[in-house]
Formats: sequence, structure tokens, C-alpha cells
Amino acid sequence: MGKKMKSNIMLLITALIWGSAFVAQKAGTVLEPFTYNGVRMIIGGLVLIPVIFIFSKKGIGDEMPAEGGEEKFIDKTTLIGGICCGVALCIASSLQQFGMFFDTDAGKAGFITSLYIIIVPILGIILGKKVRPIIWACVAMGIVGFYMLTMAGSNEGFALHTGDLFVLLCAFCFACHIMVVDHFSPKCDGIKLSCIQFITAGIICLILMAIFENPVLSDIIDCWLPILYCGILSSGVAYTLQVLAQKDAEPTVATLIMSLESVFAVLFGVILLGEKLTFIEIVGCIVIFIAVIIPQIPSKEERLQAKQAEK
Repeated sequence: MGKKMKSNIMLLITALIWGSAFVAQKAGTVLEPFTYNGVRMIIGGLVLIPVIFIFSKKGIGDEMPAEGGEEKFIDKTTLIGGICCGVALCIASSLQQFGMFFDTDAGKAGFITSLYIIIVPILGIILGKKVRPIIWACVAMGIVGFYMLTMAGSNEGFALHTGDLFVLLCAFCFACHIMVVDHFSPKCDGIKLSCIQFITAGIICLILMAIFENPVLSDIIDCWLPILYCGILSSGVAYTLQVLAQKDAEPTVATLIMSLESVFAVLFGVILLGEKLTFIEIVGCIVIFIAVIIPQIPSKEERLQAKQAEK
């Protein structure tokens, strides 16, 4: 089996884990949002610590040199970047968990969250980046798909549910999170950055939990499976697979495969939670999926640049 095929399989497993994690998050709604997120984020950060040591020994990852040529385990840029990413992740993931807490289905949450892919280039305008005309068409498709998925299929008519609104806000915040990660990731070791961001997000959520919620230890213990699933598999295993796979995968193919996360979210929601979508909601999912896929297809200019870079 070739390297690219192995990479694609690892990315497919990553998308499957992330998609199924929406089910675990839905199952975790027996806990209040900050409680659930705080515990699972801390676990996610702790799981990555041994991965960092293993990768360091095998020479995988980038050690940032300190002054005098010596290597630092955690440099200042990685620490600051991890904290900034952690704050953004805390806000985005908390909004997502609040959305599911207010009865948004796992499948719906997966597709609405995936809208961040077309929100990112729009937010890029603020940084002076050009947006391809096709992106605006994708934004329009995303709006139509969101309407079909959340309002048009509702028995209550034109009603935007609280949970759906939270998840839509989470998509905007995940877009901001992606931009923060995009700024810091070229300067840092990816897994170390992720480890710090998980621990940062977890600490913030636990502080908010202590202020606004009433956690019960027995409830947290009863919810051990979805917490560990999101903490270990979604954070530790899936992120590691993504890092390993993207070393040999084509960027466009990698992004397309990982977009299947939203599809897996619906499938697992139907299989494991018995969630059902109306015909118009299914059409909404398809419209959103198309809107998410199109921006990832490189333009002619991008393809030409890629060919020139290969030469």
C-alpha cells in the first residue's frame, strides 16, 4: 500500500472519529456544557503529552531553537499560540455544546458546524485576503442549506431554535479559531500547540463551571464513556492521525476527506441515537455539504502555482 493511500485511510478514520464525537457530545448533555467540556478538554491535553514525548524521540515534529542554539521543549511562541488557540477553542466548543444541550441533533450540529469552512475565507477579507467569486455563491448555498436544515423542516414554521443558533455561532467561532491556528501553526510544533490549547480551554471551562454550574461528581462518573471518547479518541488519537497523515497526503484531498466528518455525524446520529431527518432537512444537509466542498477545490491559478512549485 502506497504512502498516499495510507494517509487517506488515516484521514478517513480521523473524519469518522470526529463525526462520531458529535454523538458522544450529545450523550454528554446529561452534564452541563462547561462541566463536560472542561473535563474532556483536560483529558484531551493530557493524552497528547505522551504523544509529544514519543514524537520527540522519533524526531517527528519541530523543536523550536532557543537562544544559543539549544532546543526548548516549549518555546514562548508555542505557549502564547497555544493559549490564544485555547481561548478561541473554549468559546467555540462551549457554544457547540450549549447548542446540543438545547436539543440540536448530533447530525444537524455536524453540518451546521461545517459551515466554518466557507466562513473562514469571508473573515479573511478583514486581513486583506481576496475571496474568489465562487465563495459568495457557496455562502448563499450555505444560508439556504441552513434554512432548510433548521427552519423549513420545523413544525413550528419560521422558528430558529436556540440550539441551532448556538451551533451557528459556534461555526463563526471555529472559523476564528482556524485563523488563529493558521497564524501560529507555521511557527510551532503542531502537537505541542494543540496540547496547550486543550489544557487552556479545559482550565477556562472548569473555572466557568465553578462559577455558573453545579457539577455533581457522580454524574461526571456516570458520563465517563462519552467524556473519554471525546477526550482520548477525538483529541488524542484523531489529532495524531491527522498530523501523521497530512505529511504525505495532498492538501486538497485531505480537506475533502475530513469534510466527511459532517456526513459521519448524521450517520452515527441515526444509527446510535435514532435521530431522524425530514426530506427537506436531508436536502439541506446535501446543499451545505456541496457548499463546503466547492471552496476546497483549487482554482486554475492555484493548480498552475502548484505545478510550478513542483517544478
